[in-house]
Amino acid sequence: MRISHFLDYLQKNKRYSVHTITAYKTDLSQLQAYLQVRYEMGVELANSETLRSWVVDLLENGTQSKSVNRKISSIKSFYKYMLREGVIDKNPTDKLISPKVSKPLPNFIREKEMDNLLDSFAFEDSFKGVRDRLILELLYSSGIRLSELIGVKLSDVNFVQQSMKVLGKRNKERIVPLHREVIATINGYIEQRQQVKNDENLLLTDSGKKMYPKFVYRKVNYYLRQVTTASKKSPHVLRHTFATHMLNNGADLNTIKEILGHANLSATEIYTHNTIEKLKNIYKQAHPRA
Repeated sequence: MRISHFLDYLQKNKRYSVHTITAYKTDLSQLQAYLQVRYEMGVELANSETLRSWVVDLLENGTQSKSVNRKISSIKSFYKYMLREGVIDKNPTDKLISPKVSKPLPNFIREKEMDNLLDSFAFEDSFKGVRDRLILELLYSSGIRLSELIGVKLSDVNFVQQSMKVLGKRNKERIVPLHREVIATINGYIEQRQQVKNDENLLLTDSGKKMYPKFVYRKVNYYLRQVTTASKKSPHVLRHTFATHMLNNGADLNTIKEILGHANLSATEIYTHNTIEKLKNIYKQAHPRA
């Protein structure tokens, strides 16, 4: 059988893992069963129309686009093999188009919840407490990435211009603005951290060492659990929260793009969907016929 020959080829020649070969076998067996039941034909007789109908059938029966795309990738590899072996003289997958995969909306924390955290939560009046608050304020007020936060040096903070230099992806530097409250927190933190250790890095652990990702993640997760039931509570959620709140309060996309350090506007446009959802909710609540 052609499918078994192909799977042997993947195992012996390509040295694919057992898990990967099993996935290929499942996808191709599913296609084979569909073609036999629907068209009474084997996989070697399939054409672009019959394969397209299989894709439509998958989608109509609730298979997610991401899973369908994986199955399409499997059968494309299979038919390339068949063509190379001379079993078929034309690849029926050449015109097969993969369905678009919808991007999930960014998770974010509501404004009221962030206000409760930064205005009402009782942080310890100590090095640890001020530092933890600073972690949250920097992530939420500037939208910087976790890796960027950890890399901030003391010398990167410009207290006069109320800004901070950030080293982003591909070592690209950018300047992000800081509001007065964050500057005040940084000043308070610097006073506290002198008791721990002098170091070029802005943020330090309890023992005075450079901050690391898991440490920041645990801190952010702990504090967000105090104020929200959101499913995700990570440093990256605060980046999403920053962008969403900025957009909801009138900032234009280009400004948000520059602050976030996105290479192009399309990466920033995903936040408009959250704004549209907010408008829909307001519309439903306010319009008498909604």
